Amino acid sequence: MAMRGRWSKLCWPRSRLLCGMFVALWVYLLLSLMLLNRDLAKSDDREQIRDKILGLSKQYVKSVAGEGGGLGGRGLANANEADAKCSYTKEELINYPSCEKKAAWMRQFWEIDKCYGHRGVDGTDCSFYIYLSEVEKWCPRFSWRPKETKASKKQSGPLAMVRKSREGLFEMMDTPEKFRWMKMRISRMWSTLWIPAVESLEARGELANRTQKRILIHLGLLTKESGFKIAEKAFSGGPLGELVQWTDIITSLYVLGHNISLSYSTHRLTTFLRSRGLARSSCPSDVNMPFDVIYIDIVGLKQMKKISGGVFNQFKCMLRVIDSFGTEPAYNADHFSKMSGHRSSWGKWNLVPQQFMTMFPHTPDNSFMGFVVEHYPSKVSNTFSTRGLQALVYGKDHTMWKEAESYLNVIHEKFEIHGTVFYNETNPPKGFKIPFYVHNHGIVNGSAIQTLLQESKLFIGLGFPYEGPAPLEAIANGCIFLNPSFNPPKNSKNTKFFQGKPTERSFSSQHPYVEQFIGRPHVWTVDIEDKVELQSVINEISNMGSVEPYLPYEYTCEGMLQRVSAYMQHQEYCSKVAPQWPPVSALQIIPADDKVSCKKACMDLGLVCEPSFFPLLNKRTLIEEHFSTSCSAEETLEDIYPPSLKTGRFRNKCQLQKETLLYSCAGEKAGTRRLCPCRDFIKGQVALCKDCL
Repeated sequence: MAMRGRWSKLCWPRSRLLCGMFVALWVYLLLSLMLLNRDLAKSDDREQIRDKILGLSKQYVKSVAGEGGGLGGRGLANANEADAKCSYTKEELINYPSCEKKAAWMRQFWEIDKCYGHRGVDGTDCSFYIYLSEVEKWCPRFSWRPKETKASKKQSGPLAMVRKSREGLFEMMDTPEKFRWMKMRISRMWSTLWIPAVESLEARGELANRTQKRILIHLGLLTKESGFKIAEKAFSGGPLGELVQWTDIITSLYVLGHNISLSYSTHRLTTFLRSRGLARSSCPSDVNMPFDVIYIDIVGLKQMKKISGGVFNQFKCMLRVIDSFGTEPAYNADHFSKMSGHRSSWGKWNLVPQQFMTMFPHTPDNSFMGFVVEHYPSKVSNTFSTRGLQALVYGKDHTMWKEAESYLNVIHEKFEIHGTVFYNETNPPKGFKIPFYVHNHGIVNGSAIQTLLQESKLFIGLGFPYEGPAPLEAIANGCIFLNPSFNPPKNSKNTKFFQGKPTERSFSSQHPYVEQFIGRPHVWTVDIEDKVELQSVINEISNMGSVEPYLPYEYTCEGMLQRVSAYMQHQEYCSKVAPQWPPVSALQIIPADDKVSCKKACMDLGLVCEPSFFPLLNKRTLIEEHFSTSCSAEETLEDIYPPSLKTGRFRNKCQLQKETLLYSCAGEKAGTRRLCPCRDFIKGQVALCKDCL
């Protein structure tokens, strides 16, 4: 007791709690040294003695705190008061479903990175919740805490000014073997398509007063590590869909006046990140980030996560992931995907589902990015009304022609068939041959393809590739697309190509978009295995006049520029206080029938499901109001159906969403009626509502 009194005097007026910790550490080190230098005690004995010393040290620290040392005589009282001030009600957490999970993680791991301590975390629940509410925004901010000042909010950058010269864009594309195909496409379309489109939007005042964004673009598909060799194979029959889309995204962002940094190798990405002084840390950076938005693909996403380590979490809200087939919420939310069996090597990113951007508007949970369909006035002597019976096969790779001969034989009865298939004629692939009647042009450039399409009446689908850009290009040039149907529909359960993809979509045909959104007379969907039906369709097409070219507005240069500009100005995932977009004025609340997804419920009414509105519907009162019922019980759960009504024979239960990442337009379940957030859309521009511009 005498020693304790002496130390108490020595510590005063400093914090006696800290002094107690110092004394405990000093005693521990002293006795440890004594034991290590003696041979009298065995290692097991030393462990027991050390544990006792630690226990006594902890008791001493608690005793000092209990006397009021460093807390001015009110240590325990202050702790109780802090517990009361730093707690939430169930209602306060309804829109912060990850708060408690993040706090539980902090309790275990806050000491793994010094950055948490630098941000005020000290191991108490109060410090965890303050950090999670004010720094990472996972929890609601306490009303008694100082309000966020305007100075701490993100400052707007300079205005974005339209660019009409492509020189700066080509300077960024400084590796010929990577960008040769892209540059050729941009050059063909620059003066005839891109410039007139941006001038049209300028004339309507749609591009005024826009903030210039700093954008990092990382093309994982072009990296050596991907192994794809997409750029190298572009001139020998390789897939072009991804190159088409990326070319148009980069061009759109450049023309719209944003500040672009382009990466196409892991070395370049690493150099870029290090040159910007980004520390490897688990906490958000205190310094201004060098970019506002990151455009990337899934391959690039994996590369960036590996390169950046713990800093990757700082980038997640900035990501815009180009993802052709989409990622549904059930595959995106890591915890749920493991629990429910929705496994995919491409999923579990825990992003806001709308950060994934698709090639076609097939998944309303994701954002529709799209691409531009290349089309020009006819260069051939034939007008669209006097085309001959010429057909062009959609299939550059010889593997696509497998087992197609009997199908093509039926078409050949009425049409002269042409192809652009690539293969080595001197050493053809084993078992492959082109039917003798096919006029094969080999791989040709974009201008030659345009000419062939303008000469042809029919564009023949072979069943693969799925959802490529070529059918839209054919339709835009006045061709009729013959679209093979699938019965049963193809999906991850019956088709190898779709296995492992983070979606449960089913394909009713080779190209569902043109089947559903365009249709006849431009698109004829037919079961090519049914020769009677096929022959009937071919006869009807051969006897009808030529159709006029058709192109949905959303696939024109102007439509893409309008859509990308709106996304850049309004999509915000890094701020919890960003204005609601699309605006609430577009919301139409629709109660779905049993076992009907919100995607279908909205589509049946000529609307589209808008997932950003889901949090506004996640209330028991709204469920009861729109289903004209009273819930006997309420439950909050992690699933893809809430907000919803679980129907029973005698009682109904209101279901609320616990995990915001699981709000889904796609979910459907027997015995469950969903409350759906629908909105209108601009004709020909499904991504934007009528009040979105």
